[in-house]
Amino acid sequence: MVARGVFLGPGLVVRTFVVPAQQALLVKGLVEAHEGVASVFGERGGPLVLAAPADREAELDDICGSVAELLASVSAPSAT
Repeated sequence: MVARGVFLGPGLVVRTFVVPAQQALLVKGLVEAHEGVASVFGERGGPLVLAAPADREAELDDICGSVAELLASVSAPSAT
């Protein structure tokens, strides 16, 4: 789940994901792979806040789309 955030101080935008602990590291890894776009704040699951400069909001939204796809793929029940 992703929520659109309001500006967090001058020049920053945020997005928040609520994830279980076992998926928090996946989200952090994916965001950090896009060096310099956003920072991730949060610990061991629950709400994770992604913050980026306002001029990189479109890139942040692209990353959030990738995060949502990743979370959907790891949350989907496997066919057996």
